[in-house]
Amino acid sequence: MAETVVQPSRSRDLDKLLLRPGNIIGNNFDPGQELRDDLAEYVKVLVVGAGGLGCELLKDLALSGFKNLEVIDMDTIEVTNLNRQFLFRFEDVGKPKAEVAAKRVMERIRGVNIKPHYCRIEEKDIDFYSDFSIIVLGLDSIEARSYINAVACSFLEYDSDDKPRDETIKPLVDGGTEGFKGHARVIIPGVTPCFECTIWLFPPQVKFPLCTLAETPRTAAHCIEYAHLIKWDEVHSGKTFDPDDPEHMKWIYNEAVKRAELFGIPGVTYSLTQGVVKNIIPAIASTNAIVSAACALEALKITTGCSKTLSNYLTYNGAEGLHTKVTEFVRDKDCLVCGPGVLIELETSVTLQKFIDLLEKHPDLLLSKASVTHQGSSLYMQAPPVLEEMTRSNLNLPLFDLMGKTSKGTIHVTGTTSKNDTKTSVLRKLRVFFKGVDGVTDMDMAGGA
Repeated sequence: MAETVVQPSRSRDLDKLLLRPGNIIGNNFDPGQELRDDLAEYVKVLVVGAGGLGCELLKDLALSGFKNLEVIDMDTIEVTNLNRQFLFRFEDVGKPKAEVAAKRVMERIRGVNIKPHYCRIEEKDIDFYSDFSIIVLGLDSIEARSYINAVACSFLEYDSDDKPRDETIKPLVDGGTEGFKGHARVIIPGVTPCFECTIWLFPPQVKFPLCTLAETPRTAAHCIEYAHLIKWDEVHSGKTFDPDDPEHMKWIYNEAVKRAELFGIPGVTYSLTQGVVKNIIPAIASTNAIVSAACALEALKITTGCSKTLSNYLTYNGAEGLHTKVTEFVRDKDCLVCGPGVLIELETSVTLQKFIDLLEKHPDLLLSKASVTHQGSSLYMQAPPVLEEMTRSNLNLPLFDLMGKTSKGTIHVTGTTSKNDTKTSVLRKLRVFFKGVDGVTDMDMAGGA
């Protein structure tokens, strides 16, 4: 009998990983051409962020056999991006990063399809994220990481023994760079620590005393923060500063220049203004490339099982020589995000409006302006206005009725919460129990009726 001939792919190294067995493979690894073809045909990957790290991720993933990619980013290309975000050219300045990055990769790599999304991550509903096999992050924001982490964990379901159901796990690979330093981490919700479990890894942002900003500025950063924290509120009373609005940022820059000239302080530039206001540390192209390679490899290992995955946090430091280290962090079993969900006990008569009011007072949530969904259906949406109007009538209906009169169920809520005087968009999973239904009795839970 003639042996089946496996047609080689464009990547010889990829074939070595996917077409033959090994000694450190994953539990479900089944090598062969079918695996390679399935990777290209069925696996969908979402890349969040199309900046310095995001550009590298799109390129690396496309060259690693992933053919169905999507990328989401809300930013447009600036001249200062061109030194390290290699997919962009001078003629691209002002265009959406996601659209240009997707176009450039598809032009260079045959057979890959990349769909761009030029919008905020919060503008996509949960169903959008559920469609992907894995999500890879190339972000420079703690808030954005926290939001995507919560979205991925919202799909997670637990069995009666509080063990995660494998079919509901949405893996994340998170990369980050900071100058000559970087990290790559694997997040398997319910198995490894999620982002919130290890939020303490991120140091607090540097803050300047207001008296120094107002009276004795000594650096360009002091002048910028004066315009940002003091002058803006004086001139724009009640108007919220948006760091992603070019007009707002330009105003801060102009005021900082005036302040610097008054005190004879040099060094205020537009790029520095962006860096100080957004807490951005200059990126190094080589660091982005190294971290991206680690993230792309982990994504390949997770989706194919060709090797055991990282356990679970890789750090890289190229400031003096080269140093890498892998640390295995432990998951917080009481985490509000990746755990089974916050338990809330209610009377069957509690209306949706009263439930939303309770979320604002709940000690573990403190969630304002909440939107509520159940099993993919929107019970109430704060925005956009057309959805708010469509779901407004549900506010006066009992939540018990809106959930199909079941004794318990899972609710997803999105809203804003305050942390360190900063409002942040969050998504939380709640396990709701109704008193006196199908044997459910009074339970010692946070919440109320």
